[in-house]
Amino acid sequence: MKVVILCGGLGTRLREETEFRPKPMVPVGNRPILWHIMKFYAHFGFKEFILCLGYKSEMIKEYFYHYQWHCSDVTLRLGPAPQITYHNQHAEEDWQVTLLDTDLATQTGGRVRRALAHIPDDEFLLTYGDGLCNVPVPEVIQFHRAHGGLATLTAVRPSGRFGELSLSGDAITSFREKPDGEAGYINGGFFVVNKKIGDYLPDDSTIFEFDALPRVAEAGKLHAFRHDDFWQCMDNPREMEILNKLWADGLAPWKLW
Repeated sequence: MKVVILCGGLGTRLREETEFRPKPMVPVGNRPILWHIMKFYAHFGFKEFILCLGYKSEMIKEYFYHYQWHCSDVTLRLGPAPQITYHNQHAEEDWQVTLLDTDLATQTGGRVRRALAHIPDDEFLLTYGDGLCNVPVPEVIQFHRAHGGLATLTAVRPSGRFGELSLSGDAITSFREKPDGEAGYINGGFFVVNKKIGDYLPDDSTIFEFDALPRVAEAGKLHAFRHDDFWQCMDNPREMEILNKLWADGLAPWKLW
């Protein structure tokens, strides 16, 4: 099953970092957060990735093109017969990575729509390039197949500032702004999606979260896998510090490998 990761946004709330690089390349420890997301999926055996690029796409392309260079110590022999020797190689990942330039102005739904041409299967995994979680992915897939809907999202309970999901059982009925004093579920990403989602993605201007998903919910085809354990996005400097501290302290819940 392919893993589609949305990597094209501007990351404006983390401007201190994203002025110079795309948000998926912002480091957690000594690796980009994108690497952590991919390692998480690879732990479950999902090693074929489609990265939907936009803002500063060339930096993500360069990172993977020179992956061995970035992940190893090297000795360079200069002169007329140059040679590179790699030491302490850490590039053990046997991943297949499709780098799909989906343009700067394309919205999230449009990026998913463009990725569909590279997905031969009926189902695929989907997430964002700026959040980490320890959700049991095989269980989400099993849940998705059992309910027979079009899409499953991981519903999480963070603090604060996100729009809530209205749930009827496991079915999502609507999206709404978070009322004061309530601690409801929000869209944590980490989707399982049927390829027929393309019927809800007409063009590049489609916003996956605000155009496509509410329509899928209205049709009764969107379901929530409740995840009450760790989830953390990286939208601002404070959240970046939280993730980096967890990693530095050896307490990263997403590190299952």
